[in-house]
Amino acid sequence: MRWDRLTGAVVDVFVYVVVLNLFVQYLPSVLSESFTVSLLTAVLLKVVLEGVVAVKKRAVGLFVRAPTPARRIGAAVLLWSVLIGSKIAVLEVVDVVFGSRVSLGGFLPVTALVVTLLASRAAVRRVLRDPRPGVPRPAGRAPAR
Repeated sequence: MRWDRLTGAVVDVFVYVVVLNLFVQYLPSVLSESFTVSLLTAVLLKVVLEGVVAVKKRAVGLFVRAPTPARRIGAAVLLWSVLIGSKIAVLEVVDVVFGSRVSLGGFLPVTALVVTLLASRAAVRRVLRDPRPGVPRPAGRAPAR
């Protein structure tokens, strides 16, 4: 694992823990026993969502490259299944790992949580991205505009 991938993963987990704790604070159906449990939940969500994003990218690729309308419909059904099934998978994995210590609500709250997690992650990555690819940014200096 390269250093910048590791750094990106750590930043993602920090973003996830902030978003998760905001959901815990403002959505009564989303609960976490403690900050430590929410931090561990954020790590688990990072792992699960990375897998979901990879599967979704493959499904989108199948849809885009589908040579016939029948295969395109099949790929669309697969993509829809991934989008719906991923939320159920997140709920189940969190329940298996943490039991009653964490509750992500139901399907709608976890859907809102996942969308917010991924959007927040993308926004933070965009802010932190160096405008000159391949050129390391000096520590403590803001990017040139």
